Amino acid sequence: MSDPVVAITMLGLFLFMVLLGFPIAFTLMAMGIAFGYYAYFDEGRMWRAYERAVNADADQLTLWQTWIDGLFNNRIFDLFINQTFSVMANEVLTAIPLFLFMGYIVERANIVSRLFSTLNVAARNIPGSMGVAALITCALFATATGIVGAVVTLMGLLALPSMLKARYDKSFAAGIICAGGTLGILIPPSIMLIVYAASSGVSIVRLYAGALLPGLTLAGLYLIYVVVRAKLQPELAPKPTKEEVPDMPLGKVLWLLTTSFLPLAALILAVLGSILGGLATPSEAASIGALGGLVLAAAYRSLTWQRLRESVYLTLRTTAMVCWLFVGSYTFSSVFSYLGGEHIVAEFVTSLDLSPLMFLLLAQLIIFLLGWPLEWSEIIIIFVPIFLPLLPIFGIDPLFFGILVALNLQTSFLTPPMAMSAYYLKGIAPPEVKLTEIFKGCMPFLAMVFVAMILMYTVPDIVYYLPNKLYGS
Repeated sequence: MSDPVVAITMLGLFLFMVLLGFPIAFTLMAMGIAFGYYAYFDEGRMWRAYERAVNADADQLTLWQTWIDGLFNNRIFDLFINQTFSVMANEVLTAIPLFLFMGYIVERANIVSRLFSTLNVAARNIPGSMGVAALITCALFATATGIVGAVVTLMGLLALPSMLKARYDKSFAAGIICAGGTLGILIPPSIMLIVYAASSGVSIVRLYAGALLPGLTLAGLYLIYVVVRAKLQPELAPKPTKEEVPDMPLGKVLWLLTTSFLPLAALILAVLGSILGGLATPSEAASIGALGGLVLAAAYRSLTWQRLRESVYLTLRTTAMVCWLFVGSYTFSSVFSYLGGEHIVAEFVTSLDLSPLMFLLLAQLIIFLLGWPLEWSEIIIIFVPIFLPLLPIFGIDPLFFGILVALNLQTSFLTPPMAMSAYYLKGIAPPEVKLTEIFKGCMPFLAMVFVAMILMYTVPDIVYYLPNKLYGS
């Protein structure tokens, strides 16, 4: 069996193991080390020390120790150690735990419930007002956390009961929460974009600038859909009664917005503005965000020792998962490339004689399908790097490709049968809300994602305007 065939076998076996339910990070490491042992096998290196020990008439115990050492004298173990060190020393990844900590603190400080209540009052005269409030809250909260499961779960507990009580259609309400909860992996400061930057070598600052308008465009499409649908079919989203959303003087509404909406929005804008303005690196801006989250929680008198402990624990757990994914992915991809796997993929794709558009469609289709069984982190860390060497062949900018991927990965949370947003929501929704109804509610928002992707391709300035304006072309 030739080395390239071994590489393809390695990739196929990995996918099979993942579908069986094995942990992805440790499966990557195991596959990388096992196949790497074969790839880097050097008989002379293994037995050289043993032969010296035999020639020196060493005792039996020494010979056994030397023989065992020889079994581990393979370059794959050197590679694994070096990859682990390079991940832990990667300055770009330093921002991940800090942004996560900011998000977990905001999640546990009851800030989101205040925000939703305030926006619900402020938008009460707009068609589908409660849905609009839920979407804006989801977008802000998702941007602050970047953790889809946390946003969908919390908003499902806060907004879904209120929407159902206000006689909203169950599918319509569920779709709003599922779609809004995924926006955080696209709108900066997005953790997904940090991971893509570390995988691709694209500047995270340019990525953030490039993703801002597409993210706001997608959020805007969601809002337009909700308002238009509620206007055309008011039975889906009845206007709230005074008992559900009381009338308030304009002054009081402005005061509520000032005390609940503006602090969180200001925190996000301060973090994002300091990055885009070149005033701070992503890690420094994330530090500002983490400190700001603590200050915000303290100002709302929601900062307790228990909540702080939970935030730190969840931050460490999620960060460890991402870092081990990187270690496993780097080891796996190094061995895959050494065996000639990337060369086989490149030869196959170029032999198809695709146009740049057809290549983009093929790549996005593959990523769309991978989104069914895999999380966004595995797709970005493991599979996107397979496409990156092909981008120069087709003249595609990796920044533009990354934004399209970020948009595409919205679909992985909304597409049955593995729509994770739907499962997150079903886990905390009232029993009368069926999973099929949640799936049905996600479909129109899925269409909005495809509309946004078409817009990005036909009007690429939506991606390039801010990066070129701020940093030059």
